[in-house]
Amino acid sequence: MKSISTLALCAAAALFSTTNAQTLPASLVGTWTTKSNKTFTGPGFYNPQKDEFIEPARTGFSYSFTADGFYEEAYYRAISNPTNPKCPSGILQFQHGSWIQNANGSLTLTPIAVDGRQLMSTPCNSNNAIYTRYNQTELFKTWQVYLDPYHQIQRLDLFGFDGAPLNPMYLAYQPPQMLPTTTLNPTATGTGAAKAATATSKSRKAKRAADLEVPLNWQFSGRKGAVVRTAMNPDWWWWTGLTFTGVGGLLYFGPRRMGIQL
Repeated sequence: MKSISTLALCAAAALFSTTNAQTLPASLVGTWTTKSNKTFTGPGFYNPQKDEFIEPARTGFSYSFTADGFYEEAYYRAISNPTNPKCPSGILQFQHGSWIQNANGSLTLTPIAVDGRQLMSTPCNSNNAIYTRYNQTELFKTWQVYLDPYHQIQRLDLFGFDGAPLNPMYLAYQPPQMLPTTTLNPTATGTGAAKAATATSKSRKAKRAADLEVPLNWQFSGRKGAVVRTAMNPDWWWWTGLTFTGVGGLLYFGPRRMGIQL
């Protein structure tokens, strides 16, 4: 039988644990999305089994928060090109992990490092899309949830670490629409146990040189993703240059030796 002092210590520890456990704001729970209402977190944006994005119909971004401290984010953005307005870039980003509310009311979002993905497309510079890992912890200085006076739905305003506001988001799903909150693509060097490669992933290793992961069957605005380093293979360019030099020499010197003036 436990002594009274032992029971008292256990009770004190339980009380300490309860009083120090963080209560996350319930008003944040749900899936939020920007005005375009086309970009949402969940399986409709990123497919972890195939390790590929699903391009939304319009640009925007979305955040989801759970009551027990998990989050997910989906970004689809167009990046303007001041020097050539007709050539904007496109970017897709996915992250998920855990979130906390700090003592000063700010929010810290810490992603699962090995799961983050980013795909960058610059159509005027290359037909290839660059697919990489993405890992960025986020800090939101302040935030507020309230009923939007115009749309008459719940609205979320997030303010970055420097106080700059993000585009407003509106409540889309409650409970939130999310992928599993555990590690989706564990690696030998990442958090979680390493898993054997599946049949669908054997054709593309989980970690390549330069950490490029480009599913060749993934399409971004009609262009297939490809490893850019393949197009920039120096041996290929050397032989191509040599071939064109030889052809040019034949076209120039051949007619002159035959007495034909060009």
